[in-house]
Amino acid sequence: MTSAAATRDLPLSDLRPRRSVGSSLWNIARRKPIGAIAAVVCIVLVLVAIFAPLLAPHPPDQVGFPRLHAPSLDHPFGTDNLFRDVFSRTIVSSRVSLGVGFTAVFLATIVGAALGIFSGYLGGWVDISVSRVLDVIIGMPPLIFAIFMLTVFERNFMNVSMTIAIIYMPTTARIVRSSVLSIRNLQYIEAAQAVGNTPPRIMWRHVLPNVFAPIIVVASIQIGNAILTEAALSFLGLGIATDAQPSWGKMLQDSRSVWQQAWWMSVIPGGAISLAVLAFNLFGDALRDVLDPRLRGTS
Repeated sequence: MTSAAATRDLPLSDLRPRRSVGSSLWNIARRKPIGAIAAVVCIVLVLVAIFAPLLAPHPPDQVGFPRLHAPSLDHPFGTDNLFRDVFSRTIVSSRVSLGVGFTAVFLATIVGAALGIFSGYLGGWVDISVSRVLDVIIGMPPLIFAIFMLTVFERNFMNVSMTIAIIYMPTTARIVRSSVLSIRNLQYIEAAQAVGNTPPRIMWRHVLPNVFAPIIVVASIQIGNAILTEAALSFLGLGIATDAQPSWGKMLQDSRSVWQQAWWMSVIPGGAISLAVLAFNLFGDALRDVLDPRLRGTS
């Protein structure tokens, strides 16, 4: 009787069956159709980058094709001035462009989130020191800083990724810090302090889970920006692209001398960069609207 009475006293919302993951994703896709399309495009781009060697019909550095051949059935994206297939090079280029972008954002997110949590929760001289370091990094022009770093240090995959990560790390750190400041004095944090939890444990067990949503949103948006930065560096000759492992920025650089004769050599890689940047930015915007409880009922 007690169990039945307790069941009758529960609100109807608690008696409804929980939605499955597929149902929840479908509801989100209906509310955010543009974000859903962007997510599909992002997944397709990642899959293309992973399976690029299998999808490319020819090796990216293979020569012997007609020079500056317009797009056709044999060469969907045409050929370049060095007798290479542009379609194969565009597919393989996604590996370098997306690989550097994802690695850079991963490093920027890890370091930036850690600095933001430390400075926001500990405060005092830690907050002041971290903020001044971030101010110095933000005060430097990003492209000039990247050129300086890649001129001094060897240009390889990790150094390029770390350089781009340093550029975007302050943004992550500041957003995380502001989120930590908004929850630092809440009751569950004070309760954790009252029972004797150490600051590292509180930051790991209580602070990090509650600022995880903005971290994911910022990371998803920064992927597109990191891809654009890598393309700019490759266009300037500061990337890691080679003939066997090209990138979209390097393909744009190769098209400078013949773009009037072969429009596809600049339009194809430029369109790939634009598609990737737009898809990740739209996906990040939709993810922000879904994860931010203040914006869930606005659409």
